[in-house]
Amino acid sequence: MKHSFTRRSFLRILAAGGIGAAAAKVLPFFGVTRGAFGRENSESGRMPRRTLGRTGAEISLFSLGGEATVERADRRDEAAEIINRALDLGVNYIDTSPRYGGGNSERNIGEVMARRRDEVFLATKTHERSYDGTMRLVEQSLDRLQTDHLDLYQLHNIRLDSDLDQVFADNGAIHALERLKDEGVVSHIGITGHRDPDVLLRGIREHQFDTILMSLNAGDSYYKPFQERLLEEAVSQNLGIIAMKVTAVGRIFRDGGLSSMEDALSYVLSFPVSTAIVGISTVAELEQNVEIAAGFEELPGERMDEIAGLVAEYEREANFFKHHW
Repeated sequence: MKHSFTRRSFLRILAAGGIGAAAAKVLPFFGVTRGAFGRENSESGRMPRRTLGRTGAEISLFSLGGEATVERADRRDEAAEIINRALDLGVNYIDTSPRYGGGNSERNIGEVMARRRDEVFLATKTHERSYDGTMRLVEQSLDRLQTDHLDLYQLHNIRLDSDLDQVFADNGAIHALERLKDEGVVSHIGITGHRDPDVLLRGIREHQFDTILMSLNAGDSYYKPFQERLLEEAVSQNLGIIAMKVTAVGRIFRDGGLSSMEDALSYVLSFPVSTAIVGISTVAELEQNVEIAAGFEELPGERMDEIAGLVAEYEREANFFKHHW
């Protein structure tokens, strides 16, 4: 199965489709810079950055997800060590949710934000579908995160058309997000999902979001691919594109299949995404991911196909969240 996009092939698709002007929107994703979002530190210069679409923010190529150790109430010291080390290494984008660890992810991140908030582009989410529910939830998130504002607030896990019907209704969550943005509580709004790219495609066509958080890994092209029409539309709108499920929660790795984190992460970063978020278990794991991002070079199409081919025999596992979540 051939993967759909490399940088070069995507630009060719844009030109052939009569939308060559959109190519200018692709280029910022690949414009690597080394300026920090917040204050500089001794090691932050290692981390390449890309522009988060129309937000204009320069964010780290590799970013920290709020699951794994970061969401554990019984491992708060280790969570703080991971978060602080990530910031020291130039990671400046952190993604979380009140659903992660029953709020413990936000609490653990908040302990670090109390001291280092200005260094982070901070993103969390609402799983509520109503206006009132979202307004209650954002207050709780702000309290746990020990901040008075969010850089990005996202609709969490949009799976079905019925989810969109609810959030776009007269009393839906989208109106809470827009009000929070108007009032300056949140700077940008986004949509997230990992089950059905067609549902997200409808979402970004019916409402003007700033970002999209979507699944993308080496098994994506085999079933309901996010890397085709959805990614093309997101780029054409100049959305900030955040990739998740890079390792399919570890299921993408297998003896005789895909076994290298460098291959898994480099595959994803070779698409026109702004960043890839990964949940981290240990500081050593974090440092490995940072090292991969620091040395990243776009993979040629042949190598992309080889990596995708490694997953062919167990692609359902690499796409398990499209089937079960």
